Amino acid sequence: MKTLFLLVSIFTLTFFSANAQDNLTQTTIQAVLTGNQGQVIQLANAFSEEQYDWRPTEGVVSVGEALLHVAGGNYYLASKMGFAPPEDVDIMKLNKITGKENIIAALEKSNAFVLEKITMVTTASLNEEVDFGFTKMNKLGGLLAIMEHNGEHKGQLIAYARSNGVVPPWSK
Repeated sequence: MKTLFLLVSIFTLTFFSANAQDNLTQTTIQAVLTGNQGQVIQLANAFSEEQYDWRPTEGVVSVGEALLHVAGGNYYLASKMGFAPPEDVDIMKLNKITGKENIIAALEKSNAFVLEKITMVTTASLNEEVDFGFTKMNKLGGLLAIMEHNGEHKGQLIAYARSNGVVPPWSK
C-alpha cells in the first residue's frame, strides 16, 4: 500500500510539475499583469470623479481616457491573438463611457477578460506569428505587449496622480 501511495504521489507531482512548467510563461505574465492591473485600479479609485477629466495639457488624454485606453488595449491585443471580446463589449465605443464608476467597471471587465485569455494561449503556439496591425510578432510578444501596455499606462497614471496631489495608495 505504501508503494502504491508513493507511486501515485510521484506521478501526481510529476504531472503537475510538467503542467506548471508547460504554462510557466503564461502564468508568470499573468501574475505580473495581475499586479499591474491591481495598482491601476487602485489609482483609478484614488482619483476623484472630477479628476477623471483632468489632462496635463490640451491634446493629451485625460485620466478617464487613459483608463479606457488600457481597457481597449486589453481587448484589442487579445482579439488579435484569436480571443474575441465578450458580445456585450464594443471596443470601438469604449471611449464613449463616462463617469468614474462606469470607467472602472469597464477596465475591471477588460482586466478579467485578458487575464483569463493569457492562460488559454498554449505553449506550443507562443511562436506563432500574429499581425497586430502596428507590427507583426509572435504570440509571446503579444502577451508581453499586454503586460507592458498596462505597465506603461500605470506609469502615466502615477504621473497624473502626483500632478493632482493624489498619492498612489500602495506608496503611502
